Amino acid sequence: MTPQAASEMQIKKYRQMTGEQRLAIALDLHEFACDLAREGIRREHPDATTSEVDRLLHERLRLAYQS
Repeated sequence: MTPQAASEMQIKKYRQMTGEQRLAIALDLHEFACDLAREGIRREHPDATTSEVDRLLHERLRLAYQS
């Protein structure tokens, strides 16, 4: 299967889903991305507490949405 065919199949599947199903996927992807970012922050700041990691994540998100 070509990448284009796979993409078209994925779009077709998304169109068959309810809005709630698509939203659930989007929220899961967002949480996965945040988890990856937290891991990166922990590597950069190994002594950071959970609340510090969350603060740094929120700062990164804030900066990302400003650009």
